[in-house]
Amino acid sequence: MTKSVNETGVDAAPAVESELETTAAEVKRGPVRIALGVLKTARPRQWAKNVLVFVAPFTAAQITNGGVLVDALIAFVAFSLVASSVYLINDAIDVEADRAHPTKRNRPIAAGVVPVPLAYAAAVLFFAVGLGLSFLASPQLAIVLGVYEAVQLGYCFGLKHQPVVDLSIVSSGFLMRAMAGGVAAGILLSQWFLLVTAFGSLFMVAGKRYAEIMLFERTGAKIRASLKKYSASYLRFVWATAAAILIMSYSLWAFTLREGAHGSIWPMISMVPFVIAVLRYAVDVDGGTAGEPEEIVLKDRVLQVLGVFWVATLAVTFYL
Repeated sequence: MTKSVNETGVDAAPAVESELETTAAEVKRGPVRIALGVLKTARPRQWAKNVLVFVAPFTAAQITNGGVLVDALIAFVAFSLVASSVYLINDAIDVEADRAHPTKRNRPIAAGVVPVPLAYAAAVLFFAVGLGLSFLASPQLAIVLGVYEAVQLGYCFGLKHQPVVDLSIVSSGFLMRAMAGGVAAGILLSQWFLLVTAFGSLFMVAGKRYAEIMLFERTGAKIRASLKKYSASYLRFVWATAAAILIMSYSLWAFTLREGAHGSIWPMISMVPFVIAVLRYAVDVDGGTAGEPEEIVLKDRVLQVLGVFWVATLAVTFYL
């Protein structure tokens, strides 16, 4: 191959290659592509978890109240933005580890689509907008979001490698979502409601970790470093204990609801689909196939039917 030589007699091939690489990088990081990369890193699919903010208004028989519903919607949007800021920071911190991972290397930051500094800047923007929006509903909501961000940043910057602590932090995220809906609308949260949310969250999180351990033992697939400090038997103990406390707490809550509903039988009936749903979910956990909770719910038709029946019994309890 004939070399390209410029007027000074210097080989021009390296300069041409450098220009081509720069052009390729610019194409790879085009404005639209970067924007889509930031949106993907914000993980809008995970926003489905934030429907938990509507649980407190629903169980307080206030979801049909226009003002309460607006506050709950504000809490949903604000929590989604704040949670997305955490995802952006987490991926920016783990960029090197993700590049060595067979699937995570395709994430926008690891793939070089979204520059790390831009990810941090977007995270700050998401958090600022979410926090500012929360004040439209309640200052208490802003406090919950601030605590959530602080706890999750602790998780991102090292606590995720601490056994037990990592389980507690992830499950606390679900609890704070439920609390956000209550404080946004000024609703007093029942102790049983909080217990059900807390141990329901722990049940799902421990189940997911257990599934990852089982997948590792069967296939040798790479797992997160913190999971190497757990055994399958320990995680099985955690999710089984959480499931037992979850069912007991919900049953006691149902008894309390019956007293407040003038002896209505519907709170008691709601225990049937709830317990069956927990046991059904436990089948996936025990089989080591429990991935993301939202994916299981979307794929399991039986769980969906049980969920609809459960919500219907509560709707009759609170609104009829």
